[in-house]
Amino acid sequence: MGYEKTTLNNGVRVISNSMPHTQSVSTILYYGVGSRYEEDKLAGISHFIEHMVFKGTNKRPTAKAISEAIEAVGGVLNASTGREVTNYWAKVPKAHFPLAFDVLSDMMLNAKFDPNEIEKERKVIIEEIHMTLDSPPDLANEIIANVIWGDQPAGRDIAGNDETVGGIKREHLMSYLQKNYLPADMIVSVAGNIEHAEVVKMVEATLGQLPAGERPAAKPTVAVNGGPRQKIYFKETEQTNLCVAVPSLAYVDPRRYILSILDTIMGSGMSSRLFQEIREERGLCYTVDSYASQMSDTGAWIVYSGVDPDNTDETITAILGEMRKIRDERVSDAELLKAKEYNKGRMLLGLEDTRAVASWAGNQELLLDRILTVEEVVERIEAVTAEQIQELAKEMFTDENLRLSVVGPYKDQDERFLNLLKF
Repeated sequence: MGYEKTTLNNGVRVISNSMPHTQSVSTILYYGVGSRYEEDKLAGISHFIEHMVFKGTNKRPTAKAISEAIEAVGGVLNASTGREVTNYWAKVPKAHFPLAFDVLSDMMLNAKFDPNEIEKERKVIIEEIHMTLDSPPDLANEIIANVIWGDQPAGRDIAGNDETVGGIKREHLMSYLQKNYLPADMIVSVAGNIEHAEVVKMVEATLGQLPAGERPAAKPTVAVNGGPRQKIYFKETEQTNLCVAVPSLAYVDPRRYILSILDTIMGSGMSSRLFQEIREERGLCYTVDSYASQMSDTGAWIVYSGVDPDNTDETITAILGEMRKIRDERVSDAELLKAKEYNKGRMLLGLEDTRAVASWAGNQELLLDRILTVEEVVERIEAVTAEQIQELAKEMFTDENLRLSVVGPYKDQDERFLNLLKF
């Protein structure tokens, strides 16, 4: 997998990966902005803008016209907003790449932000927020971010809340767009059966004509000190949904590959330690897994599970037991080798898809200002040692680092859960 890169005069970085054997082309427009860049009173505005650019341009005046342009050729069009990155993407048969890029660039350059559509979409977004509140697994994972990062922007729901979304006006949207959607922090990443020169020509004629500007900056974010910390959310549910977490590494930390192997051993797949111990051996739950949530200057490692309320305490204790075990006992050579092969295999399998390849290059360029090759990543995975895993586990897995979110039928039981948060 090789890529070509051109930086236009206004700062837009154009990256292409030629994959001549494929029948598709994926195009992703990345912007280095997300919910952690927002003022408290405008929480959710990044996500609001993501919705609004799909609602019509002069060329394609309705949301239906935009979606039909891509779907009429069998393609897919979508977007997502995170804490630090917003992206818009389309995947189409290779012959329709010019159409896909025209739709995406038209959305970004000419979205109308019609006042009537803003009011309609405001209601849609509030319903989306309510959907999370009605989904205990999603809610537990949202709450744990607040437990880790507190009242900082990184600790808020990416979509905002009823009050903030209700107060966002058209002038706020336009001002935020002008201030934050800048060529200096924009990547166009394309992968598939295309030529780099063709991509550069299209970008130059459209997004390349924007004024340069400077990269937006977010306030530094740090994990809230002092622990253990928790938040218990009362909800009459048949199941307890919980997250056990610890502050962890930023994505710029070179030890992220050590964390990735640790995460694989602990919670990736049905042969992971958490799955085997908590589901297979103890029969406590149906779902238990782990993941790393990483930003440029902070991060967290999180375990999620959904369990019967009668098994909540035992499940939390069992999760902590597995964390203690990997901290106190050296990982075996066989388990380390399996985790490395798992990571390499999942990465290589994923990169058979044009969207995954475009994402691989675009994300790295935006977040790291460089693109590691597959071979370089494999080399870093191979270099991870059992001693490094144990050293990182000792750093992360301490009583004061423990964080917990619980969604379930619990009132006035904070002390009960707090007493569980110890190794």
